[in-house]
Amino acid sequence: MEAYVVDWLSLLVRWLHLIAGIAWIGASFYFIMLDNSLLAPAKADDVTRGVHGELWAVHGGGLYQSQKYLSGPKGEVLSNNLHWSKYEAYTTWLSGMALLAIIYWYGASTYLIDKNVMALTPAQAIGISIGAIVGGWLFYSAMCKLFDGKETWLAGSLLVFVIAVDWGLFQVFSARAAFLHVGAVLGTIMAANVFFVIIPGQKKMVAEIRAGREPDPTPGRLGKQRSVHNTYFTLPVLFIMISNHYPMTYSHPHGWAVLAVIMVAGALVRQFFVLRHRGQRRPMFVVAGVLLLLAVFIVLAPSPPVASTGKSASFAEIKGIVAERCVSCHAAQPTQAGFAQPPKGLMLESSEQILTHAPQIAESVASRYMPIGNLTQMSDAERGRIELWFRDGASAR
Repeated sequence: MEAYVVDWLSLLVRWLHLIAGIAWIGASFYFIMLDNSLLAPAKADDVTRGVHGELWAVHGGGLYQSQKYLSGPKGEVLSNNLHWSKYEAYTTWLSGMALLAIIYWYGASTYLIDKNVMALTPAQAIGISIGAIVGGWLFYSAMCKLFDGKETWLAGSLLVFVIAVDWGLFQVFSARAAFLHVGAVLGTIMAANVFFVIIPGQKKMVAEIRAGREPDPTPGRLGKQRSVHNTYFTLPVLFIMISNHYPMTYSHPHGWAVLAVIMVAGALVRQFFVLRHRGQRRPMFVVAGVLLLLAVFIVLAPSPPVASTGKSASFAEIKGIVAERCVSCHAAQPTQAGFAQPPKGLMLESSEQILTHAPQIAESVASRYMPIGNLTQMSDAERGRIELWFRDGASAR
């Protein structure tokens, strides 16, 4: 019953995380587009009123005119009916952390720890997880202050920092958990930028405008900087959110490098759209991103079958390995703690089920995706026997 309740919590929190994430990223993309698409005001009166730029748009059966004021309207009272884009970010982060706790902290022994990578206790693994997330934000924030006004140096340092975090987490956690934690670090930085920098700066600006003072431009400049960082983190984080469905990425022996290349590709594609909103068309950014993804595709491609060597593996031997290493999870009634039902509904209790799912078994075992965290301690020799059996035709003999 406990595992069943946890599954429902995971489902509902994941749903909330997805909804909130769509709202946050949608708003972020919209305002980046809006900011980069502004044109000079067409009316002189608007310039006198303090309008910095404007954009006309058509949507939803009507026309919209968006105007941006850098320091509020001139000669007018600032409206009390201001829309604040912040709760989407907070809800996304809170639901993401709840999901992390439900799956990776509560199920640390299953999903977070891989004893072949580092023999950790659940408490140690959870402590490192929290430390990486909090430490990532603190280090990022320190770099932003250190390189204030030196955007090129800051961008290069952030790239090195993210790759270092990526590599480091792969030395501690299971590959799947390492991928996820890179996303958690970046997502925390994004939400913390909103909470600690962007929103406080906007509140200070609004207070100064309402007090009749010229706003200090520093909070606005810092808020814009952090918003730009957030938009480049977005596509990498979105990839990480869906990556657990594609073990060929994180299960690679150099999974950290795979993730680094994919993140760079995502940032390059995002750069293309940012520039396009400014009227600059630089397709080479998309081409570079696609080429990087193509390189990953080629590197991750499975090796072609080779002639079988050694004594053929009998089905009885394979069924014994599956029964010992896989059925504790992949059964109608799993005996492995934390599982209320077999992963992806796949059961391997009967000969027919094993034969039907032979391709999935061979791929998952060869990529080391399964068993999860190698909970049942499947040996390389056993993996080799399954691969040999599959290459020989996966017969019932």
